Amino acid sequence: MEEQCRLHNYKTVKPLLDYFRQVRNELEQSETKEKQISELNSDLMEKYHEIVRIHETFMNEAALLNEYRNKVIKGENDLQLCQNKVDKSESTILKLKEQLSDKSTNLDTFQVQLKSVNSTLIEKDENIKRFSENIKNNKEHQKTLELKLEKSKSILIKHEKDIQLCRSEINKLNTTSENIREEQKKIQLKLKESETKLIDKVKENQLCQSALHKLNPTTCPPFGNYSGVHQLNVSRIGLFNVLCDSQLAGPGWIVIQQRVGGNESFDRDWATYRKGFGSFESDFFLGLEKIHRITSLQRFELYIYLVEKNESTYNAHYDDFKISDEDNGYALSLGKFNGTIRDGMRLNENMKFTTFDHDNDKARGNCAIIYESGWWYKDGFFSR
Repeated sequence: MEEQCRLHNYKTVKPLLDYFRQVRNELEQSETKEKQISELNSDLMEKYHEIVRIHETFMNEAALLNEYRNKVIKGENDLQLCQNKVDKSESTILKLKEQLSDKSTNLDTFQVQLKSVNSTLIEKDENIKRFSENIKNNKEHQKTLELKLEKSKSILIKHEKDIQLCRSEINKLNTTSENIREEQKKIQLKLKESETKLIDKVKENQLCQSALHKLNPTTCPPFGNYSGVHQLNVSRIGLFNVLCDSQLAGPGWIVIQQRVGGNESFDRDWATYRKGFGSFESDFFLGLEKIHRITSLQRFELYIYLVEKNESTYNAHYDDFKISDEDNGYALSLGKFNGTIRDGMRLNENMKFTTFDHDNDKARGNCAIIYESGWWYKDGFFSR
């Protein structure tokens, strides 16, 4: 029964398969014909342009033929005039022949003399050609010398003016040097007095700065072991809140990024990463501009603390962490490494920050789009 069903299905399906094959062959033939027609059309267009060019050259040559015809007609008229003159001259030549027959004897002697004269003339012509070539070369050399002379004259005039100015300035300096020496002595005395005053003012400023630092801190160490949200006062930004941590690596650490809740999206644009986003109680990023301003005040360290799903912990420490300004793309600088994990951040050192609207990495695509997060990417996400 199965074989009968197969035979029956084959008999019903085979005509359809043959029809599909025929349709496919016809489609392939039509596509090849369309390609041939397009190729023929391109060839026809090229031949049409060639025919246009040939027609233009033919028209130009026809115009030249008309000019040559006119010249030939003029030449024929001139030839007729010359023929008339030749006829007249022939009559005169016959008369001259009779006279020349008498003088033929004298001509032989003159011919010998002419040959000698011609040889001397040829030699003189060659000498004249040589002299003319030498004259041309001398003229060209003379022109170059004249140009050089003009340049040298202009240079000499400039040097003379400079020398005159220098002399006048030297005279002025000589007259004022004595006065300057006396004034220098007076200024040195005043400088000593001002140095002592400046030293006193510097000491006062240091005391004021230490007091202001306690009142308006720029880092977390003044808060000691009191972790939590505190307010800093940084130049060109003003007052803003930061999260200080004194438990993971000791007191005085500013938390610049935290990912503990998993609810905050880090796929943000450049403006958001520049300003900062998130909540201190969960996931947040402090902000590129704030990090730049803080790290430009003094030398800072970077401490990275990682916790895996199996609760194993890792840390990485860099002794000189800072980022550049926005004009340089907030480029990353790290310093020396120490930690319980690979120095993975080293691959990203000196790289500019990348977001989905600011592609500063070296990969073919935008790593911030691929990995859905802004970072100091080089050509991938590897950082540990």
